[in-house]
Amino acid sequence: MKNLKVNFYTHEGVVEAVDIDYFKLSRGEVVGLVGESGCGKTTAALTILKLIPIPPGKIESGSILFNGEDLVKKDETSMQKIRGKKISAIFQNPTASLNPVFTCGDQIRRVITLHQKISRDETEKKAIEAFNLVRLPDPERILKSYPHELSVGMRQRVSIAIALSCNPDMLIADEPTTALDVTIQAQILKLMDELRTEIGTTTLYITHDLAVAAQICDTIAVMYAGNIVEVGRVEEVYKNPMHPYTASLMKSIPSREKKKEKKLPVIKGAVPTLINPPPGCRFHPRCGSCMEICKKEKPGSSEIEGEHFVSCFLYSTGGKTDG
Repeated sequence: MKNLKVNFYTHEGVVEAVDIDYFKLSRGEVVGLVGESGCGKTTAALTILKLIPIPPGKIESGSILFNGEDLVKKDETSMQKIRGKKISAIFQNPTASLNPVFTCGDQIRRVITLHQKISRDETEKKAIEAFNLVRLPDPERILKSYPHELSVGMRQRVSIAIALSCNPDMLIADEPTTALDVTIQAQILKLMDELRTEIGTTTLYITHDLAVAAQICDTIAVMYAGNIVEVGRVEEVYKNPMHPYTASLMKSIPSREKKKEKKLPVIKGAVPTLINPPPGCRFHPRCGSCMEICKKEKPGSSEIEGEHFVSCFLYSTGGKTDG
């Protein structure tokens, strides 16, 4: 993504939902996009697929380069050939993403036949292979089952199977474990980690759970109020968070070491409304290290070390922060 800006025009005003200067995923990599609810993670993902409602949404500027092609310039017919075949998505709630009036077999066969010109027998074989891939027991029975006849965990496995049925180059996983209980969540995370090794699909994993991101991702990007404020290898960002927002997020995570503390640290204030967001750095009203320049100008991205980048004037001006 380069200079990508997405706005929503509402009765209350213009919502400046996404403003990303630069963000990339490398082939075969799992990148976590993390941040508080409402910071623009899902909007950014839906923009890649060009699924934001237009109107009220509008891609104001920028580009989304995928295998050398700019998705922003693609029309709906072209995007239909990309969705499901080259870029697939797993959504948060399998109950909502699966159609209740069609069997699971109908839904996965439709995706396969839409993108691949193969016979009925080959389609059936591919559907069973996809269900086997996600470790679904008795795939022949599940092909004939309706979503409501399956557990929530099995429905999410069906969703993953549908997303992977055409061997996409890229997979967008939008909080795929949030609606699941802890035991099923662990199973799905283990499954996705195994599939990553078997298939090698590039994955954008969206979550607000930092522990989940640490478990499954190679690289992490921290998003705040529509901006990406820090990007780096997971171990580097978790060990040495540089942006004041990232550092504050890390301090707020419960741990055994913090068990004796009466209260966990919290970030003062609240996430700003994206209708007329704060000028300059959008985090400055809540930042303990705020300088005058932060209130007036948007910071550029500074390389700290290797591929660790931070958008903060503390580093472009030589300062340091402990969060």
